Amino acid sequence: MSPQPFTLLFLCTANSARSILAEAVLNAAAAGRMRAFSAGSQPRGEVNPDALRCLERAGYALDGLASKSWDSFTGPDAPTIDAAITLCDSAAAESCPLFPGGGLRAHWGLPDPAAVAGDDARRQAAFADTLQRVRARVDRLLALPVETMTAESLKRELVMIGRHTD
Repeated sequence: MSPQPFTLLFLCTANSARSILAEAVLNAAAAGRMRAFSAGSQPRGEVNPDALRCLERAGYALDGLASKSWDSFTGPDAPTIDAAITLCDSAAAESCPLFPGGGLRAHWGLPDPAAVAGDDARRQAAFADTLQRVRARVDRLLALPVETMTAESLKRELVMIGRHTD
């Protein structure tokens, strides 16, 4: 029997942009070694269309991406979550949700591309920049031997990944 993949839950308040990008990127890059989910404390109920366009332009699968509540990850039938990563932007005074479920916790703050106003080109540039930053952090995560790390050392590394300026 093969080991279960390491699972991450990416969290934002609305679960419509950053957390969706992170879910798509990690699932594509991890090749089954890790499994990503995303959720929000106050989900918008739909994925931001600019996020979907950005992912599609970059060649990512859109199947299964949906804005959903973190309640889906706290009940008895919920998947086990090994780590919950918040993506809110503390520098913009954005409140970060505090996940009530289990697992390690870390913060990878990113500006919200959905908050960028302006024409399509400006919004798409903001999403492309966020996607690039998510990719860089996911690459750092995938370089870690999570299967053999202690919880303490993994937590430390997850926090350090969030501190990178990309």
